[in-house]
Order: sequence, then structure tokens, then C-alpha cells
Amino acid sequence: MDKSLEPKPVQSSRIQISQLMHPEHANLLGNVHGGWIMKLADEAGALACMRHARCRVVSVAIYSMVFRQPIRIGDLVILNAEVTYTGRTSMEAEVPVSAEDHITGDRTHTNTAYLVYVALDSEGRPTRVRPLIAETEDEKRRFEQAKARQARRLQK
Repeated sequence: MDKSLEPKPVQSSRIQISQLMHPEHANLLGNVHGGWIMKLADEAGALACMRHARCRVVSVAIYSMVFRQPIRIGDLVILNAEVTYTGRTSMEAEVPVSAEDHITGDRTHTNTAYLVYVALDSEGRPTRVRPLIAETEDEKRRFEQAKARQARRLQK
């Protein structure tokens, strides 16, 4: 088997990005712009997918991103990302987002994003990605959920 297509476990794709929110990230009420959080989620998801596939990727879709809690100026935004599903050339990344008060340490889950990427070869064409190994019961459950989301996307 081609070594670049050997299966890899979910844990090998995990990454974390943290960024302090400044006034330029927010509106006049002090709430961070949703578009800024989407940008960070896209970067985190892409990094997780590149770590898994070991090649460049391009964003294809943001499948879901619902903002449940505001993120404020001064919050430390923490994005954890990992690959939850792989197809032939595509991957889905799950990106939970939290806001932390860096003084108290209180952390609030603000949203979770599901993003889809396609792996690219050196000439910018879609290329095969290695399979994903879901090891824990939680990873297996999330893989099946992602597989169902992929089936719904392909029906559209």
C-alpha cells in the first residue's frame, strides 16, 4: 500500500488554536464578529485536515456553525479541531469553539463548526486521502454522524 494512504487515527489530526480577542475583532457592543470566528474555525479545520492528509486542502463547505454564546473583547478564543470523517478526496473537520476569561479561567462553549475540505495534489487537483481510524466509542459515533452529514451533502 502507498505509505501516504495508510490509515491514521483521529488523534493524529488534533490541533488547537488560541487567540486573544481585541477591539478590532468586535462590533460596537464588544461582541466578536461571527465572521472572525468563522475565519479562525476555517483555519483550525484546514490545519487538522492537512495534518491528517499531509497535503494542501481547500475549503468546500461550512456545513454547520451556530453561535450559542457571544465572545467578547478580552476573551481568549480556543478552537480545537480534528478530522471526523474521510471520503475519497474529502475530509470533514469538527471544530468546537470556546471563550475563556483569562483572569478567572472560566470557559464557555460558544459553538461547534463542521467544515468540509478537499485534499489537493501538487498541481492543485483533488487527490485521495488516507482513511481515518476511529478508535474510541465517541470517535466512532462522530464518524457515523459525519458520514450521515456527507450523505446529505451529496444528495443536494
